[in-house]
Amino acid sequence: QVQLVESGGGLVQAGGSLSVSCAASGRTLSNYAMGWFRQVPGKEREFVAAINWKGDVINYADSVKGRFTVSRNNAKNTVYLQMNSLKPDDTAVYYCAATPMRHVATQLAEAYNSWGQGTQVTVST
Repeated sequence: QVQLVESGGGLVQAGGSLSVSCAASGRTLSNYAMGWFRQVPGKEREFVAAINWKGDVINYADSVKGRFTVSRNNAKNTVYLQMNSLKPDDTAVYYCAATPMRHVATQLAEAYNSWGQGTQVTVST
């Protein structure tokens, strides 16, 4: 399995921007489609965005569409999530995940078999 490490989380004011990254090791990232999920304590993990191995199939949750952008650089084995116009409701631990179903950008958490440890994103009012 691929190992994933997120970075770039932090505290930002509402309306601001933040970028989080996910670095992969152990396997070539181009073998995987990648997803971003988020979770608030006491709530279920929520799909945010997904991107297929080539980057030409992308899927977003309605709640982030138009504000978040997912991208990837297979040469750097890294996936990115650019978050703009952040809202307090975006506060969560953000996780990246990998699925061998590399041709699709699935929002189904059960399709992903490798997960990072998560990075906290906090949006203040």
